[in-house]
Amino acid sequence: MMKYSVCNRHQRAMRSREAKRRKGAAIILAAFLMAVLVSMLALSIDIGYIAATKAEARRTVDAAALAGAWQTLDSLQQNANSEGMIADVNSAAMNMASLNTVCNLAPSLSVTGQNTDISIGYLAALDSSASVVSDPNNPYRAVRVRLRKSEASNGQVPLFFAKFFGQSGRDLTIESTAATAIQVKGFNSPASGASGLDLLPFALDEQTWLALLNGTGTDSYKFTSSNSSVTSGSDGIKEVNLYPQGTGSPGNRGTVDIGGANNSTCDLSRQIVYGISSQDLIDLGKPLILGDNGTMTLNGDTGISAGVKDELASIIGQTRIIPIFSTVTGNGNNANYTIVRWVGIRVMAVKLTGSMSSKYLMVQPASVIARNTVIGDTSRAWSNSIYSPVVLVK
Repeated sequence: MMKYSVCNRHQRAMRSREAKRRKGAAIILAAFLMAVLVSMLALSIDIGYIAATKAEARRTVDAAALAGAWQTLDSLQQNANSEGMIADVNSAAMNMASLNTVCNLAPSLSVTGQNTDISIGYLAALDSSASVVSDPNNPYRAVRVRLRKSEASNGQVPLFFAKFFGQSGRDLTIESTAATAIQVKGFNSPASGASGLDLLPFALDEQTWLALLNGTGTDSYKFTSSNSSVTSGSDGIKEVNLYPQGTGSPGNRGTVDIGGANNSTCDLSRQIVYGISSQDLIDLGKPLILGDNGTMTLNGDTGISAGVKDELASIIGQTRIIPIFSTVTGNGNNANYTIVRWVGIRVMAVKLTGSMSSKYLMVQPASVIARNTVIGDTSRAWSNSIYSPVVLVK
């Protein structure tokens, strides 16, 4: 009996020591697992903060690039010179960036030296990897904005728990590009019920247009952008008379049918004020797009009628698009115009009464933002001063 009791006590002691050893091992394992879990939590917090910062930076550069690209169009419409446009674009992009905080701080963009954060130029394609270059023959005008967070610029993205591993921050660079098309070879039909295409059904010969771009013409009218008014005076932009002053080419300017054959004065009046409608393009029976050879044909009428003088007077100061033709065959309603280009103009003055020599429809080159554009390639000059709305390049 005594022997059994001693053995029993010995077994209980052995079990107690074993339990203590197991309890000590579990504490060590738990401590190790807690350290791993805390490290994973810390890592996930830092990774999450980096991801949130990237989203903030993306939002900021997208907004800044869009603001800069829209400013290029505003500057072009206000006839700003190259230096003035660059300054305005930089200012618009920087101001927009400053309104969109990253890591609770308003970021700054560098616009000096070789390492500028704002690039203004042209793109060969709507491709985020395409370089912004200075060649204006490319079909897209673009603004690229870069946001850097580093020790030298805007500070690194701060890390919280990675500091225990010797990392206090992370560098970050995000870019965004916004662009507008500058080579427009035609126009798609506007949606039913939408605003019409801002296109006047009056054609101008190519020789006169090119001479106007080279400085030939008068400068008798001044457009003031602040109140969209036209007054007598000089604004440094030449004007040309769109009213037909004769027959033959060059110099034969007249009405073209963009719609059914032999558009009535009522149709022309509507198109002058409200633009070309989807029904007009259905009636035209063919796309309003230059072909691969760079041309299309439009039927002509006898010329600009005094019956539309009031409608033309109502759009003085406004911008429109007109077709440019290289040749014309036939006369009157049988005329056929070979259209080779679309151009932006501003209506400056109208007088369609009195003698033939005293009549005029004065227009000057002007930038136009057009909807429903069809983009041309770099093979030729499809248009002048016509731009599509700005889009982000992804």
